[in-house]
Amino acid sequence: MKKKILIRIGSLRHGGAEKVLTTFLKNLPEDKYEIDLLLNLYSGKYLPEIPKWVNILYLNKGEMITTNRIQDIPKKAFRVIYQKLLKIFPQILYSKILKGKIYDIEFAAIHGLRDDVLNSPIKSSKKIVWIHNDLRMTDFHHYTDEEIRRFFGFDKILVISEQIQNDFTNLAKNEEERKRIVRIYNPLDTEEILLKSNAHKSPNEVLEKKIPNFISVGTVFPQKGFDRLLKVHKKLLDEGFGHQVKIIGDGYDFEKIRNLKSELGIDKTVEMEGFSDNPYPNFKAADYYILSSRYEGFPTVLFEALTLRKNIIATDVSGVREMLLDGKLGLIVENSEEGIYQGMKKALTEPESFEKYQEELKDYEMPFNLENSVNSIMKIIDEL
Repeated sequence: MKKKILIRIGSLRHGGAEKVLTTFLKNLPEDKYEIDLLLNLYSGKYLPEIPKWVNILYLNKGEMITTNRIQDIPKKAFRVIYQKLLKIFPQILYSKILKGKIYDIEFAAIHGLRDDVLNSPIKSSKKIVWIHNDLRMTDFHHYTDEEIRRFFGFDKILVISEQIQNDFTNLAKNEEERKRIVRIYNPLDTEEILLKSNAHKSPNEVLEKKIPNFISVGTVFPQKGFDRLLKVHKKLLDEGFGHQVKIIGDGYDFEKIRNLKSELGIDKTVEMEGFSDNPYPNFKAADYYILSSRYEGFPTVLFEALTLRKNIIATDVSGVREMLLDGKLGLIVENSEEGIYQGMKKALTEPESFEKYQEELKDYEMPFNLENSVNSIMKIIDEL
């Protein structure tokens, strides 16, 4: 008999957790589970990629509202109040939207849905949460020890990096709690990345090769530090170091970062492409991949850069030392504007210093593969 699984996530917008969940679902055997995917908001670039056999349900429909325009306020307020009511009275959600279905597994695909899943009226279900971020450092809320302890209400806590695993392990009160914490590498389809990187792009879609170019890919949130990247870019240009920057991604900070680009007078040397379902030809064309993040959980985008054998400059955030083998596979810099400046300046003044990373990358094999990651999560589901 198939296990009935409820997976919850905010939406399927262009974020790392959303991409990882989509990859996971695409690689599950079709006949093994009965899955309902419940979205708070039916929107996002990854919606078309969800397999047809997965049943998609939602609380609200339409695009995410990221502005406070007067005409948008009533709809925004309705969504917030409606979701709040369903959170306070989960019986309504489970009886009306989920039609009284009894699930074997309830799965919070992001940490923000912790309480929604833990407060489920289905007491018999086993509960799983997937932690994608360092909870000590988030844009909206820094979690205390006491708040992180509440995640031990789950039967399994999937974490994506050694640093996050250590944080949870230090807070576990006994062996039984420690056993709930499982480190899982994010499912990443390296074959798809290599295949897509060879897709044809018109000349204006890839970075020009006349001067050194840097690429950064990610959701345009404060977390990603694109403001720091632009300020460093401007400083280096003022010092006479010619180079280009390309940012691929979208998010609620997009207009703010685009405005900053104009304020700094760097519109001609910085391109903001927005979301792309295939950024890999641009990855391939770039000289350097730069991660300017203020914090991360385990930046999967670095594995994409490693797959394409890119020169990497990355701030010293959670997961980076683990992924770059403590600096063997790429340049790790201080998590600050000054750190990013020093890293980019080194690339522009001493490009030969990156040859050692290329030597290491020649024979580097990923510490996981897609099949192993998917099988590891399936094993957890099957054994609960």
